[in-house]
Amino acid sequence: MATRNKSAKTAAKAPRVEVTREGKSAGKPSSSTHSGAIQPAKGKLGVMIPGMGAVATTFVAGVEAIRKGLAKPIGSLTQMGTVRLGKRTDGRSPKLKEFVPLAGLDDLVFTGWDIFEDNMYEAASNAGVLDQRLLDQLKPFLSTVTPRAAVFDHNYVKKIDGPNVKKGKTKMDLAEQLRDDIRSFKKTSGATRLITMWCGSTESFIAASEAHQSVKSFEKALRENDEMIAPSMVYAYASLMEGVPFANGAPNLTVDLPVMLELSRQNEAPICGKDFKTGQTLMKTVLAPAFKARMLGLNGWFSTNILGNRDGEVLDDPGSFKTKEESKLSVLEHILQPDLYPELYGNMYHKVRINYYPPRGDNKEGWDNIDIFGWLGYPMQIKVDFLCRDSILAAPIVLDLVLLMDLAKRSPQLRGLGIQEWLSFYFKSPMTAPGLYPEHDLFIQLMKLKNTLRHLKGEELITHLGLEYYD
Repeated sequence: MATRNKSAKTAAKAPRVEVTREGKSAGKPSSSTHSGAIQPAKGKLGVMIPGMGAVATTFVAGVEAIRKGLAKPIGSLTQMGTVRLGKRTDGRSPKLKEFVPLAGLDDLVFTGWDIFEDNMYEAASNAGVLDQRLLDQLKPFLSTVTPRAAVFDHNYVKKIDGPNVKKGKTKMDLAEQLRDDIRSFKKTSGATRLITMWCGSTESFIAASEAHQSVKSFEKALRENDEMIAPSMVYAYASLMEGVPFANGAPNLTVDLPVMLELSRQNEAPICGKDFKTGQTLMKTVLAPAFKARMLGLNGWFSTNILGNRDGEVLDDPGSFKTKEESKLSVLEHILQPDLYPELYGNMYHKVRINYYPPRGDNKEGWDNIDIFGWLGYPMQIKVDFLCRDSILAAPIVLDLVLLMDLAKRSPQLRGLGIQEWLSFYFKSPMTAPGLYPEHDLFIQLMKLKNTLRHLKGEELITHLGLEYYD
């Protein structure tokens, strides 16, 4: 699949993009005005996860291992990160979890939905991400987290299927069943607050349609079993109708739709997404800003991935791959801004491949060949071979998003906004207000996140100007 420039003038400004598979209206803001302090994180926080596969089980097992003192929360900004307050000379850098009122790990309780009936111990063992000796120590807890029947349609994820699926005459019926699940979990778990975290598979590509433009049109489409309503959208609708924040870890549209923004603002249930930023794209959001900062040109960027987990199997389907490619391709163009720097990036060639390779399992490999050029146009090359562990990188992202989305729900300044763009740090395709291009630079994203927390607490924003040190 490829997009080609339509004219010589366009070619001078826009990158050439090619992706191949190897082998094959927004809602209105809440009318209420908010003021006051962030509500305290009292009581239990219920985490509801559609898709209890490798990422979800690695996350939940990891939280339990940390709670039992068997491991450290490596990779989690909320648990290990700090935030500088005031001047560099002030020496004030508390941990994030001490600066803002986040839920404690001991307060987290879990449920989920999956098309397979395995409990989390069995699912984690099958995923093969974590050492079995660690899982055995966690078995008494993990065995208690059993999946609820999922809303699933094989037409949207063609490479997998399973028996643990809800039945209903219409998609509205299925949405009501999910709402019943949400209410039931809140009651039986004793949770005072809830978060839905999509960790399910990548669905076939869907473009926004009339069905997605308003709550009225969406509910009509649910009752009529409109094929433009994917299962993930049913989960999002059910969650937002219950006032539950929803974070989307896959590249599916899901909540990146006018109807979901409307519901999010109406019910003060924050939304964010999409597609966890873990391996290869993480590297791109680090390296590409460096090239632009130094005004180094880019001729081409070739990326290939091999992975063998359920995600790799799902992406072996052209429809699901199309959804993923939309997420992975946008990063470079937004960071490098070829319209502003046509001499440096106007003719860059960007190719991405994803290959399903079962022997690799969850240990994904992302290989990049990068052709850059510098002073007087002389060419140079950079090669990156990132042998990463996909779920190990994703699990702390899930933890941070759970805690920060809960913070947003308890914050008068954030809960009525809808999209939480300040959480772009965690996503390949960050959601933004309609008509606003996303910020992909990892370091700008981190500054946005920490400045948002400073703003919430009434602290001075950090600009790094630094002139005050030399007065």
